[in-house]
Amino acid sequence: MKHAEYIKNKLCKLNLEADDSQCEQLADFYEMLIRKNEVMNLTAITEFPDVVEKHFMDSLAFRPEKEEAVLIDVGTGAGFPGIPLKIMYPKLQITLMDSLNKRLVFLQEVIGQLGLSGIRTVHGRAEDLGRDREYREQYDYCVSRAVANLSTLSEYCLPFVKTGGYFVSYKSGKSEEELKAAEYAFHVLSGKFCKAEVFTIPDTEMERSLIWIKKSAPMSHKYPRKAGIPSKEPLHA
Repeated sequence: MKHAEYIKNKLCKLNLEADDSQCEQLADFYEMLIRKNEVMNLTAITEFPDVVEKHFMDSLAFRPEKEEAVLIDVGTGAGFPGIPLKIMYPKLQITLMDSLNKRLVFLQEVIGQLGLSGIRTVHGRAEDLGRDREYREQYDYCVSRAVANLSTLSEYCLPFVKTGGYFVSYKSGKSEEELKAAEYAFHVLSGKFCKAEVFTIPDTEMERSLIWIKKSAPMSHKYPRKAGIPSKEPLHA
């Protein structure tokens, strides 16, 4: 089975109707990712079915409530979830943010080769860009698959979100303990827990969660704290 056809069948299991062009773009993205991964560490997951399930399907578990929205992907890495979301929802205006510039150079190649528009990259640390007027409280959605505890991620991500917008964190399995530990962080960062979508990726046993945090008011200018502090000293009561 051709790669694009395989992707189309898999996305149907998420109740996503991707057209042939979108499936071809995802297949091309896979090929670019694997080629670049031979010379640069982008992903430990390289087998085609695994990339489709663990990267593409996982990324596309998030469904924006509105497609004509502005979204930032914090710690995008190899372009997840931002590139699959842009392919699936072309009306989204997306910023891919990462602290490692060579990843972003690769993503610029992907954007150019796939002919994507309304998507850009920005190099920097979340703690610094979260204080920059160009990015602070400018986004309807901030999404992140970055590996960190929810308190730390909230301090990285909520500064980018407009009042009334959402920070959506991709997590493994159930996250009740992390949610409880992050309650104080949500409070001081003007966030409010909205919902946790727990799901299993079709055809796998991988349980995942999407944690939705709504920005309820403008954030105190005390946050984010200086680079490095949110990871070393997560906010807690």
